[in-house]
Amino acid sequence: MSFSQLAPRMSRVRPSPTAAISDKVRELLAAGKSVINLGEGELHFDTPAHIKRAGIEAIERGDTKYTAVAGTSELLAAIVEKFERENGVRYAMDEVIAGTGAKQLIFNALLATLAPGDEVLICAPYWVSYPDMVALAEGRARVLSGDPSNGWKLDAPTLRAAITPKTRWLILNSPNNPTGAVYTREELRALADVLLDHEHVLLMADDIYEHVRFGGAFSTPAEVEPRLRERTLTVNGVSKGYSMTGWRIGYAGGPAWLVRAMQILQSQSTSNPSTISQAATVAALRGGLSFLDDWLVELRANRDLVNATIARCPGLHCEPADGAFYAFVNCAGLIGATTPDGAVLRDDLAVATWLLESAHVGVVHGSAFGVEDHVRIAYAVPVETLKEACRRIEAACATLTLAPLEAGA
Repeated sequence: MSFSQLAPRMSRVRPSPTAAISDKVRELLAAGKSVINLGEGELHFDTPAHIKRAGIEAIERGDTKYTAVAGTSELLAAIVEKFERENGVRYAMDEVIAGTGAKQLIFNALLATLAPGDEVLICAPYWVSYPDMVALAEGRARVLSGDPSNGWKLDAPTLRAAITPKTRWLILNSPNNPTGAVYTREELRALADVLLDHEHVLLMADDIYEHVRFGGAFSTPAEVEPRLRERTLTVNGVSKGYSMTGWRIGYAGGPAWLVRAMQILQSQSTSNPSTISQAATVAALRGGLSFLDDWLVELRANRDLVNATIARCPGLHCEPADGAFYAFVNCAGLIGATTPDGAVLRDDLAVATWLLESAHVGVVHGSAFGVEDHVRIAYAVPVETLKEACRRIEAACATLTLAPLEAGA
C-alpha cells in the first residue's frame, strides 16, 4: 500500500516519541548492548498483591465476558466513591466512565467535542500525546509557555490573554509530565477565576500522577471551584499510582452529556475495558494506599540521586520536582559541545541520541514535550540500575568539550 492511500489525517500525527525511544532501546538490547531505559514513564514496582489477586479471582470465577461499555456497576461505584473520598467531588453513576487507559478517555473527550479549527490550550512542557490527539480530532493545539521559575506552571494572566472565541478546552496536568510540578490550590483558584469569565471553555484535569507526590496536598479543579464542575472532565487511572500500566484502565468524571458522548464513541471502538482489569481496579480503588509509603521513599531517593548527578555534570541543571517520577533536565549547556569523535551536539535531540549511543542510557528530548534544550529522565527504576545509569551519564558528560560560552559560564 502506498503512502498516497493513507487518510490525510495521518499527516497531522507523529508516532509517540517516548515509544520511539523504547523501540530504539529494544533494538540495542537485541543487538547485545547493555542499555538502561530512562525514557519510559512506568514504575518498576510490581502491582500490589491484593490487586493481582482480585484479577486472578475474576478469571477463576468466569468474569471474562462483555460488560457495560462504561464499566461494571461495581467499578463505576468504586470510581464514584474514590472521587468523593479523595477529591471531595460527588458524581452520579452516569457521570463516570472507565476506559482502556486514561489516554483513550482523553482522546474520546476531544473527539466528542472538537470541530475543525477549535482550539485547545496546552501548557508547555506537556505530555507528548496531547497535541497529536487534538490534531486527530481536527482541532488546533495552542501551546502556552509556562513559567520555568515556577515549575513551568501556567499562570492566570497568560491564560486570560490566550483565550479566544475559538477556545474549546484548557488541559491541565498536575502533577505534571515531564516536569513533576504540582499546582497548588491557590494556583488552581487563580486559573479557575479566569475560566469563570469564559463559559465556552471546557477544562480537562489530567490527574493521572495524583498519588505520586513528595509532600504537600493535592487539589483538583472541580473541587477547588465547584462552579466549574459542569464543564470539567477529571481524568485519572490506576496506571501510575498503582503500578498497573499493563492493566490498561483509566477513568473519568464529568458532566453527564460529555460522559454519554464518550461512551457512544467507546461503544463503536474498543467497547468495555477488560473485565479482569476492571475487577482488579475495584480492588485498587477500595484497598487503600498504604503500599505507597515505601514506594515514595524509594522514588524520593531516586529523585535526589538523579539531581545530585546532574549537579556534578557541567552543562546540566535540574530543580527537584514535587511529584511524578521525572527529572526535566536543562541541557542548554551541552548544546554546541563536541563529542570525542568530533560531532557537535546541535540540539536536545542530539543530546538524547548521544546519551543513548555513547552511554547506552535512553532519555527523551525536551522538544518532544514542547520545550527545547531539555531532556526528560524517568527515574522509577531499581536503585542499582539508576546508579549505573547516573554513572554512565556523568562519565559521558566528562568526555565532552563544551562550547566556549558554556565552558566559561
